[in-house]
Amino acid sequence: MLFKEIRYLLYKEIVLEWRERYALNGILLYVVSTIMVCYLSFSVRQSALNPPTWNTLFWIILLFSATNAVAKSFQQERQGRLLYYYTLASPQAIILSKIFYNAVLLCFISGVTLVFYSILLENPVQDMELFMTALFLGSIGLAGTLTLVASIASKADNNTTLMAVLSFPILMPLLLMLIALSRNALDGLDRTVSYDKIGVLVALDVMVIALSYLLFPYLWRS
Repeated sequence: MLFKEIRYLLYKEIVLEWRERYALNGILLYVVSTIMVCYLSFSVRQSALNPPTWNTLFWIILLFSATNAVAKSFQQERQGRLLYYYTLASPQAIILSKIFYNAVLLCFISGVTLVFYSILLENPVQDMELFMTALFLGSIGLAGTLTLVASIASKADNNTTLMAVLSFPILMPLLLMLIALSRNALDGLDRTVSYDKIGVLVALDVMVIALSYLLFPYLWRS
């Protein structure tokens, strides 16, 4: 029953996104324009980005893109629609469907970001498979964390400032692991060095999804 509800809710999210494409288009425009500004700034200086700077800029762009993309998860839901969902689906199905949808959306955004970023600012990554693993785990972690925080902020009239304040300390461990893992990919280190970081990222992703599954019903009833 739960999987059936998640399937229908995922379909609903896709239909709403297709009808309101301006949100996705705005995020992609933000990504492209930010990368273009970085390109123009560093090309004027006529100096190539060193790997640490390239890595840092990439995750900064992706973090703000993810925040803008996930913030609308509950902002677009009116109170009447939420009451309607309350009679049709379980809160667990609602939060899991939003996390899964946002994870897929962030995987797409991170892929587009990497393509444009690599075209304009080159690509110093030596182990692309490891870097893509970091992107995949990072997209799931960002989606889970920001979706849960967005649900909390929705109880305060969708206060975006509250969302930023709450998400920053929660995202710090995830971002530190992502930066460290992607740095290993840039340096081309042996993959055995990165297994512990991959394990930590998987544990963080599972923990965030489990907390969302357990805590969201209390937010939903309030």
